[in-house]
Amino acid sequence: MNQNNDISACIHGALETYFRDLDGETPVPIYDMVLRSVERPMFEAIIKRTGGNQTMAAAMLGINRNTLRKKLVDYKLL
Repeated sequence: MNQNNDISACIHGALETYFRDLDGETPVPIYDMVLRSVERPMFEAIIKRTGGNQTMAAAMLGINRNTLRKKLVDYKLL
């Protein structure tokens, strides 16, 4: 199994648990919940991996450095 499948399996399992634990309650907006849950740890790991080098981190993520910086501020990682 490759890493993409591992990540997908983790998300799938987490969503199955989330729906099971709702116990009939209305779910929150799931798209935003999943993105917030995945983005923050992803940015933390990449920033750690690059030793805080935002240019390198942006390149690894395939995003613009300004976008990375905005996300880091949003997640209070700066």
